[in-house]
Amino acid sequence: MHERKWLAVASCLLALLAGSCASLTNSPAPTPPAPVEPLPETPAPVVTAAEPAPESVPAPAPTPQPPAWPQTFQAADWSALPDWGADRLAETLPALLLSCGSLKSLPEWQSACAAAAQIPGEDPAAVRQFFESSFIPYAIHNADGSTEGLVTGYYEPLLRGSRKQGKVYRFPVYGVPDDLLIVDLAQTQPNLKGMRLRGRLQGNKVVPYYTRAEIERGEAAVRGREILWVDDAVELFFLQVQGSGRAKLPSGEIVRIGFAEHNGHPYKSIGRVLVERGELPPEKASMQGIKQWGKQNPDLLPLLLRQNPAYVFFREMPSSSPGPVGALGVALTPGRSIAVDSSVIPLGAPV
Repeated sequence: MHERKWLAVASCLLALLAGSCASLTNSPAPTPPAPVEPLPETPAPVVTAAEPAPESVPAPAPTPQPPAWPQTFQAADWSALPDWGADRLAETLPALLLSCGSLKSLPEWQSACAAAAQIPGEDPAAVRQFFESSFIPYAIHNADGSTEGLVTGYYEPLLRGSRKQGKVYRFPVYGVPDDLLIVDLAQTQPNLKGMRLRGRLQGNKVVPYYTRAEIERGEAAVRGREILWVDDAVELFFLQVQGSGRAKLPSGEIVRIGFAEHNGHPYKSIGRVLVERGELPPEKASMQGIKQWGKQNPDLLPLLLRQNPAYVFFREMPSSSPGPVGALGVALTPGRSIAVDSSVIPLGAPV
């Protein structure tokens, strides 16, 4: 099994000088480690403008003010960032420019993205000057005041697959079924922006879409929606957990597949199920431990996988795609992309 990991050190949140980044939280088609509904967007803080000076007195030039962040954010100095002076910042610019492809139309990002496009990427000093003049650093604190956090990278699985079903390639990778309904709640309730319901029609009612168990039993209208067939049910399961991956065909061709939709059911950890049953100790409830359990219990494996009702549907990605697509809708950058909680950290914000 091959893998690629995207990992960066989380040290601070960089807030745009132009205003609050809170409004940058998007509601894209995510590539979640576990498919869940995105949280509603955090409202932008309201800043009361100062009373203007009398017309007879020249008004002083306005001083840029940092946005009003919740108490979990604390303004900091660049010198407080660990290893800020030693980081190879030139490596960060391509990642930011990719993000700007989705962010540059937003008022909060227009200035920074326009400036980033003019920076000579081979000049580390120019890149550093750009960041320090365009952003304000904020330290992130937990609600209890602690500063420890979890930063996750990205694992891109490589499966063995075929475009035709066969004796070896028995497990389908499905595209989005035609009967999957997606209801955007913001259409009727603007305060629910980013919240979507997944379901299907049953008569004249919208009911929950089929669970993993129901889909695998053939109850959903997924026949004919197969993108690929793969040779391992556990690898397919973890492909759905990751949200995207690659498949190597018998011809040697590599097909990249990415998240398209999910069935709307909450994710349930099968590792936790095994721990609760006493079949795995907590320290072995990892992807490797679950795979090993599956090899030792092939008859019980399908029932275990169906304990997680969530199910992910995929789409074939262009062969030219430089990497898996993240929640912002742009390709992840090796060494410079991390997973974030978009209810706290706006998608695309440098961390």
